[in-house]
Amino acid sequence: MKIFCKTLTPALFLLFIFQQCNPKENETAGNPPMEGFNAQGSDAKAIALADSVMAAQGGRKNWDATRYIAWQFFDARKLLWDKYTGDVRIENLKDDTKTLVNINTGKGKVFKNGAEVTQPDSLAKYLQKGKEAWINDSYWLVMPFKLKDSGVTLKYLGEEKLPTGPDTHVLQLTYQNVGVTPDNKYKVYVDKNNHLVAQWAYYKNAQDSIPAFVMPWLDYKTYGNIKLSGDRGQAKLTNLQVLEQVPETAFTSFEPVDLSKK
Repeated sequence: MKIFCKTLTPALFLLFIFQQCNPKENETAGNPPMEGFNAQGSDAKAIALADSVMAAQGGRKNWDATRYIAWQFFDARKLLWDKYTGDVRIENLKDDTKTLVNINTGKGKVFKNGAEVTQPDSLAKYLQKGKEAWINDSYWLVMPFKLKDSGVTLKYLGEEKLPTGPDTHVLQLTYQNVGVTPDNKYKVYVDKNNHLVAQWAYYKNAQDSIPAFVMPWLDYKTYGNIKLSGDRGQAKLTNLQVLEQVPETAFTSFEPVDLSKK
């Protein structure tokens, strides 16, 4: 096969070579960025790599079709998320607080210290805390599906062999005016063989050179039609579920919800 290098710009040539070596190239189509993704400031190879991660985890079509996701964030919280409506149920495991909040509207209700919170300022404060908990906890679970989110800039940093074994491509994620911690930076290590995220490194500030933590992404399993990892080494996300239906009262009542599959 002839490669007519002289007809390609350096950026296009890099993307072309990456695609020739990527067995999932045909699966990466149909993964448009979210509105506000910084495509102009992102590397072509980094964008192609993000598409390969989406394909490896089940593909954009299956991700978009996934509606309900439930999980436990360490020993702190249990969450149930309706991706279609934005409704989230958050149950604190260390006290009796339950938050039912819509992450799109900010509206909802809160149960705390044995009673529903009705004072407007307190309610607004706890609803915001609930939304921020969802932002954090969901990112720990579904970050690989959000590589082309609003405000994200992707850079390709090269290759690195991890101490745990995999040879990886390294992505850098920075953010512009999004979320509650827009100064963060992540390095995401993508396994060159299976295109799944193998590790991430978190930097509190984009200028930092030393990460606040480095954790693996292990034990991928298929839930519904997508792949999720809950093993972060010493930390674990547990009770992962992808559901097609949940009880009607899940996002309206503080009463316990049974998510066991019948």
